[in-house]
Amino acid sequence: MTTHVVATAGHVDHGKSTLIRALTGMEPDRWEEERRRGLTIDLGFAWTTLPSGREVAFVDVPGHGRFIRNALAGLAAVPVVCFVVAADEGWSAQSSDHRDAIAALGIRHGMIVVTKADRAPDLVAATIERARSEFAHTALRDAPAVAVSAVQGTGLGTFRRTLDDVLAEAPAPDASGRLRLWIDRSFSVSGAGTVVTGTLVAGTLTKGDRLEVVGQGRAPREVVVRSLESRDAPADAVHPMNRAAVNLRGVSAEDVGRGQALIAPGAWVMTTEVDVRRIGGAALNEVPTQLTVHVGTTAVPARLRVFDAEHVRLTLDWPLPLIVGDRLLLRDPARHLVLGGVGVLDPDPPALLRRGEGTRRRAVLAAMPPEGDVLAKVASRGAVEVDDLRRIGLIGPDAVPPSEVRELSGWWVHVPAYDEWREKLRALVESGAQRDQLTPGVSQGAVRDALGMPAARFIDRLVADAGLEQHSGYVRLPRPRADLGRAEAGVAKLEVRLLADPFLAPLAGDLTALGLGVRELAAAERAQRVLRLQGGVVLLPSAPELAIQALAKLPQPFTTSQARQALGTSRRVAIPLLEYLDGRGRTRRVDDDHREVVK
Repeated sequence: MTTHVVATAGHVDHGKSTLIRALTGMEPDRWEEERRRGLTIDLGFAWTTLPSGREVAFVDVPGHGRFIRNALAGLAAVPVVCFVVAADEGWSAQSSDHRDAIAALGIRHGMIVVTKADRAPDLVAATIERARSEFAHTALRDAPAVAVSAVQGTGLGTFRRTLDDVLAEAPAPDASGRLRLWIDRSFSVSGAGTVVTGTLVAGTLTKGDRLEVVGQGRAPREVVVRSLESRDAPADAVHPMNRAAVNLRGVSAEDVGRGQALIAPGAWVMTTEVDVRRIGGAALNEVPTQLTVHVGTTAVPARLRVFDAEHVRLTLDWPLPLIVGDRLLLRDPARHLVLGGVGVLDPDPPALLRRGEGTRRRAVLAAMPPEGDVLAKVASRGAVEVDDLRRIGLIGPDAVPPSEVRELSGWWVHVPAYDEWREKLRALVESGAQRDQLTPGVSQGAVRDALGMPAARFIDRLVADAGLEQHSGYVRLPRPRADLGRAEAGVAKLEVRLLADPFLAPLAGDLTALGLGVRELAAAERAQRVLRLQGGVVLLPSAPELAIQALAKLPQPFTTSQARQALGTSRRVAIPLLEYLDGRGRTRRVDDDHREVVK
């Protein structure tokens, strides 16, 4: 049976905790001070089973205005809410604050609960009517309403059945989604170490998972899941929607806490800038430019760059794992006022450095659908790695490129941009040849500078599509292919072999079998079909440039052994190739066993 997590909401002392005690038999107030004062200060947790067999966990949030940050931390990670209004007190100050927070966070499923019905039975109908009018312009305008008395136990059966119906309409959780668990508390357990808790909305937690703790301005920390619990029971895996207690190895309880998140490594972009659209509350050109952004269980100071009343860029004080479609709540910390909610349109927006770029960006955002615009993203950059598009939530795992986009080597490339790069490359090479017919071509470095990034990722493909060729690190117009006579067949076979594995240089016996002796190889080298190195090593002329591309990816400086492994070859080939690169200034010796690529 599917499990669910439900948050309470409503004004202080309207009976949220009392209701949960009556429903679950558990005490949600965890702190002695809370029980002594009869006032919920921090988040509380309890769970029960509904008549259908659904298991439901409650997150009990504080209702006092002084603890609004704690309340938002409980509401922000939960998709279903029980909004509580006391019959004897009616709609109150924090009722409005919590209503605004629910609307801003985009919570679409829930119910209205009129508590303390025994104290003012004649006011129950009016209280329900007032609550419905307050939610008239929110997603909860049609939420069902029930009246209960937790003290007398009346109405609790109706509450359970109604909540069952609400949860039946809630969307199914995504067990295969990317894992992001916003942490709402942390503590240390003797003999076990650090434990963090949170509501798992998507993804699956498994014992032994390697994850990262991020947020709150701290450097990411790699951790390992030692063990798991859900509703006080050990578990090998926790699926959404569930409360999870996660025993972590690799971080102390003092270094992790509310506002941080557990995420799957490499699956998220950590961002400090997001372009957003208003989804409720005040016009964005009328709110303070310095405010607090709430998402998940975190609260982060932020600055606004206003585009118009509906769109702004938020610059966060520290990076967070955000994606397209995330809902953020804006709050004025000075006035303790919820300002409204925004939806993330682009968690990886372009820099705005030149005059007029802000105006153009405003037009782009105004036309952008709520789920973002993958074509606009690819078109703005020319090419974007597919994994990056997935990390920012623009595409799913099985996405197909739009008609104006083609996929090349793990990148989505905008076809008009690619065509422009190809024509620019052809014109660059032709211009160089016209100026100097003896030139070996345009160096690959000059090509990269002329085309810019990310076109440099596709130089080999662009060269081929432009009808050009590469030789010894240069791009040039195609030249007539010399006929090598009786050596032609052997050289052609050698080329096929080296194209498949550029650094698998043939042994002397292999060359003899191909009919390639000293004279035949010399002729092939004069025709620029092969490159001969010291020790009888024979490669293609493109090998040095391919080697540089591979070596540049290594930590600098690198050893000969690291170079050999990166090239997938032997010392017989690696050493003369490295010496060749040294002699042409492409690599440089640092010491007896270390080199670095010369940029």
